[in-house]
Amino acid sequence: MQFFGGSDISPSPPAPTASGNNAHMIYVFNRNGVCLLYREWNRPLHTLNAQQDHKLMFGLLFSLKSLTAKMDPTSLDKGNLGVPQLPGQGCSFHSFRTNTYKLSFMETPSGMKIILITHPKTGDLRESLKYIYNLYVEYVVKNPIYTPGAPIRCDPSVYSSNQDPNATGDVVLKKF
Repeated sequence: MQFFGGSDISPSPPAPTASGNNAHMIYVFNRNGVCLLYREWNRPLHTLNAQQDHKLMFGLLFSLKSLTAKMDPTSLDKGNLGVPQLPGQGCSFHSFRTNTYKLSFMETPSGMKIILITHPKTGDLRESLKYIYNLYVEYVVKNPIYTPGAPIRCDPSVYSSNQDPNATGDVVLKKF
């Protein structure tokens, strides 16, 4: 890739293989910004403070959602930049891509946010995010011992590859 003056800038990583896991990280936030689930599979530079990382990700999404609503050419009521919006308000922000990753985003009517960070050449993940949400509803929301709003805890043995592929979102992510 070349910059305006013709100088080279860092190239994109190689294209993903068809059989590889292209997911780098997943975040699940409730409507109050509490991180319910965070998993990473391929993150070369680890964060020193997970809570700070979660706040930065939630803040990024809050800002992008506010910015895209403000820039929406079809809306007459723009609101003020930085003012919280109800789920479903504003224009629908789904993803953005850089030269090193793609961030895909889904917000549910209840305000839950699912964020998936993948390889930059990964295609549209809206259906995959809906599938992950359906798994969340089936295995977390319907679980009688789960306390709503509490972080999602899972035994590490659940993430082994010999498990039923429909048992967890982590195994499902290997399909990307």
